[in-house]
Amino acid sequence: MAENTTPPQKKRRWYNNLLDAYRITARSYPWIGWVMGGIAVVLVALGVLVAALSHGNYIVWIITGIMLALLADMSLLSWLVRRAMYSQIEDTAGAVAAVTTQIKRGWIVSETPLAMTREKDIVWRIIGRPGVVLISEGASSRVHPLMVAERKRVNRIAQNVPVHLIEVGRDTGQLRLSKLERALRKLPKTLTKDEVPSVSQRLNALQSNAAPIPKGIDPLRARPNRRAMRGR
Repeated sequence: MAENTTPPQKKRRWYNNLLDAYRITARSYPWIGWVMGGIAVVLVALGVLVAALSHGNYIVWIITGIMLALLADMSLLSWLVRRAMYSQIEDTAGAVAAVTTQIKRGWIVSETPLAMTREKDIVWRIIGRPGVVLISEGASSRVHPLMVAERKRVNRIAQNVPVHLIEVGRDTGQLRLSKLERALRKLPKTLTKDEVPSVSQRLNALQSNAAPIPKGIDPLRARPNRRAMRGR
């Protein structure tokens, strides 16, 4: 029997993820390196100054400044990396999925779109305690009729369940991708935790009987290439 010659995949280290985050952020914010370096210099210098004024241990205060600099730089990077990622994939078909798949806690996220056109207008559905949320991508003039049609289908099956419509895009009245997660968190909770999976099962039965997505469109390929986003 032939031996398996496939080399084992190396486990990614924390610094690999840190470098990926830095590369993603630097594409949208080229100044990030200078700012992080400036923060480090200021905080280390502040530690030296405190040591000099208080006649304290220079080594302790320098180490304290370095630790504070690392904490500040990591906080800044973690805040900017998601904003940078969203800005880079905002006009990519399937960008909404990149956001919703990161917030699965408390939500049931559909793996495939409810509706999709050849112009790559997409309607996604997620279900949580706020009810059913339909999220669209594409021009408002094209996605709005799709959203209304999907809302009518949901209302027929789950009459007492709130249905929220969110259009993601750059048109007037649409929500920018970077604000989607915050908008979902602000929705009022009306369902119990036990009601959420029940509503999902009923709507999944409806979706299985719905019209298929147009031929020639693969919804699984309508998502951002995450390896490309990492610069690999």
